[in-house]
Amino acid sequence: MSTDNEGNENDAVPPAPSVPSVPPVPAAAPEGAPPVGDMPASGTARPADAPTAQGPAAHQGDGTVPSASPYAQPQQPAQPPAPAQPPAGSAGWPPPPPAVPSYADGGSPQPWGAPAHHAEHGAPRKRRAGGLVAAVAVAALVAGGIGGALGYWAADSNASGSSGSTTVAASNSPKDFKRADGTVAGVAAKALPSVVTIDAQSGEGEGGTGTGFVYDKEGHILTNNHVVASAADSGQLTVTFSDGKKYGAEVVGRAEGYDVAVLKLKNAPDGLTPLALGDSDKVAVGDSTIAIGAPFGLSNTVTTGIISAKNRPVASGDGSSSANSYMSALQTDASINPGNSGGPLLDAGGAVIGINSAIQSTSGGGVGQSQAGSIGLGFAIPVNQAKNVAEQLIKTGQPVYPVIGATVTMEEKSGGAVISDDGAGGTPAVTPNGPAAKAGLKAGDVITKFNDTVVESGPTLIGEIWTHKPGDKVTLTYQRGGKTSTVDVVLGERKGDS
Repeated sequence: MSTDNEGNENDAVPPAPSVPSVPPVPAAAPEGAPPVGDMPASGTARPADAPTAQGPAAHQGDGTVPSASPYAQPQQPAQPPAPAQPPAGSAGWPPPPPAVPSYADGGSPQPWGAPAHHAEHGAPRKRRAGGLVAAVAVAALVAGGIGGALGYWAADSNASGSSGSTTVAASNSPKDFKRADGTVAGVAAKALPSVVTIDAQSGEGEGGTGTGFVYDKEGHILTNNHVVASAADSGQLTVTFSDGKKYGAEVVGRAEGYDVAVLKLKNAPDGLTPLALGDSDKVAVGDSTIAIGAPFGLSNTVTTGIISAKNRPVASGDGSSSANSYMSALQTDASINPGNSGGPLLDAGGAVIGINSAIQSTSGGGVGQSQAGSIGLGFAIPVNQAKNVAEQLIKTGQPVYPVIGATVTMEEKSGGAVISDDGAGGTPAVTPNGPAAKAGLKAGDVITKFNDTVVESGPTLIGEIWTHKPGDKVTLTYQRGGKTSTVDVVLGERKGDS
């Protein structure tokens, strides 16, 4: 599936910068994108730099992402217990009826004195959502009654001879609150000082905002490539911490295919606290998630959700070039919006399990035409993959991609990754002496599984390949002439994005 990147790069810098939507993935790999297996093709001659099964490809097989429904529903506040009743016949009992009937709203008890809502004869019953609103209103009325009683007590005390003002302090004042590390508030308080807002300004004055986080004590910041791409060559990067302190930064390296970039702070301060990195391979559907970022430029925003799916094939881009990125993503329903790009997706313990990178949206506009918003489908690069890429960029300044050495088509819903008849520029679709050739794969073969993962299209295959490292041995299942076979392939490598 093609998605919208949710960084705010490439937009003029308003108070709440925006982010370009990701263009739909083309049926054929875009020109200029790095090869994948060798290069994807769509049955026609492919451009010289089209992606292959070892380089960027397009997006997921079925082109759709199932919608996620909310995982929790608000609860109505409990009604206060009824007061004890004195024996019948005692003085003052039963009490006189209230001015407004207790059940005037059609059956739901209200506190005495609450405004009555008389239902007309034959009127339809109110929906449950209205009941939730009413419950909130009731709670507010009860709280208001308590406040009124305290106010009366204070006024009465003043009238009886006290001078000055009398205030009542709550016993649980905020300074006494101690939130456990495992709570959302505890995790957020610990993580926020290590999350930064990135302002990227190109040499032409264009740019936007995104998010990043402290990767190590040396001042490296991990983020998305599409957040910093506009300022990578001749622009300016400014990093702002949660306490408002700002630092200049420079690009150490970036990987278009992985959509990962590493920055380094200029004059990095002492005492930086890197966020702990978790293990994305151990994440399970249903695990709690916490996303931190700067949606629409609103820094230090915290949202929560769950992992709603794993291994989601996603192809995305920032619209600034023909290159796309590919990932086998973690899917979450935590609210992620433009500006969250590059920010951490945390588990319930506060460890990073992914880098928020893209969202599925209902927006039909192209880049710069609309601002996509969260519909509960956000995608994050698994942190295990991001860590491998970050280490490569810090060490050499360029990414290394694992490849199978075969060009595959980019069509979606093709029932697998089809090895093309021809590679880029008329080269062979299967690289001579490459990993696929050594395993006996040929043009026309349809790869249907990568290890135990079903492959629905070329982009799905690429996303799965890129979760591994060069030299890893993987098992491919393929079809040829109606017969299904399996073969082991040792992944090769390609350096750089060109």
